[in-house]
Amino acid sequence: MDKQIPLDRSVEAELDDHHAVKEIAPDIAYKRLVMVNVAYIGGPESGDGGWVLVDAGIAGSAGAIEKGAESRFGKRSRPGAIIMTHGHFDHVGALETLAERWDVPIYAHTRELPYLDGRESYPPADPSVGGGMMAALSGLYPRSPIDVSKHLQPLPPDGTVPFLPEWRWIHTPGHAPGHISLWRERDRSMVVGDAFITTNQESAYAVATQEPELHGAPRYFTPDWSSARESVRRLAALSPELVITGHGHAMRGATMRNALELLARDFDRIAVPKHGRYVHTDASPGAAGGGSELSDAG
Repeated sequence: MDKQIPLDRSVEAELDDHHAVKEIAPDIAYKRLVMVNVAYIGGPESGDGGWVLVDAGIAGSAGAIEKGAESRFGKRSRPGAIIMTHGHFDHVGALETLAERWDVPIYAHTRELPYLDGRESYPPADPSVGGGMMAALSGLYPRSPIDVSKHLQPLPPDGTVPFLPEWRWIHTPGHAPGHISLWRERDRSMVVGDAFITTNQESAYAVATQEPELHGAPRYFTPDWSSARESVRRLAALSPELVITGHGHAMRGATMRNALELLARDFDRIAVPKHGRYVHTDASPGAAGGGSELSDAG
């Protein structure tokens, strides 16, 4: 039986309009786009060029992302840059459109650049991991590269984040070779992409209801479980206070940290699937095949 721990929802419950921008700190907000989140880093007073967009949603979401930016920063407000946690299809859907409309740079880890400049496709998805319809259909999800090379730049090697002087980027591979997370030590805030998530992404029902649960990276698109394990441990060691993930609710507080520490400590049993094309028999001893399904107590 999967271990479950009550997980308090730290951010206000979803509004009737679940696509609304949700402010979770004076200068941090996020927006849900059907199945994935984008983050807006910067306060409402930031104005044109004074804020940053993290990730770019699914195909067809450019208008919704722009409307979210306008509601937070004012009409015709552009970010200073777009920062990519990684380049999977559900994070780059509106990237080319937004980069062209806004004429802003896109920053990503050097190991992620081949998937963003047209050179390389991601490895095939793994529908055999099980867990629900989202996983079963994953073989149909796009994995070909996009080409935004006109705007693309590598993140600085010293860990600094352009336009965000208080933030650092952390290499958190596993789900993707160049996956990164963002960290601000002052208030222990994190934007973690898909290094870990707060919904059961394999299940279409869970994706629709968005019940808060803390899980490892989406299994069907994670080819390197050893690196994914180390990435979660690296993030848990920072003891975050607030996390925004690529899928699911933002969360904060001690219960979230306890859940993350459990995931890091017991990663093979909780996060790694029982079987799959990227799962080695010696990589997940005693794997139970369940996500870290840590239920919301609220």
